[in-house]
Amino acid sequence: QVQLVESGGGLVQPGGSLRLSCAASESIGSIYIISWYRQAPGKQREWVAAVTDGGTSNYADSVKGRFTVSRDNAKNTVYLQMNSLKPEDTAVYRCTDYTYWGQGIQVTISS
Repeated sequence: QVQLVESGGGLVQPGGSLRLSCAASESIGSIYIISWYRQAPGKQREWVAAVTDGGTSNYADSVKGRFTVSRDNAKNTVYLQMNSLKPEDTAVYRCTDYTYWGQGIQVTISS
């Protein structure tokens, strides 16, 4: 069973940056796609970004141009670089390979 563990969340001011990490307990080299989702209080879970094993990335319109997803197969880790953060980015962020899910990490954007 693969374990996915997110880290890097926290509280930042609007306009700030955070980098989330999703560390896998096993090799991710054979995993085709890994995605980030988020869920804000009282809202449905929202897909944020995804990266394939070939490095192709896709983004939700709400984060395009501000977030960058990447993966380091040698470190079994997927990253989500989040810039120009807005209060509406506040949510619990989780990574998934669509078989396993991380436990989630809180990101709060507030002044």
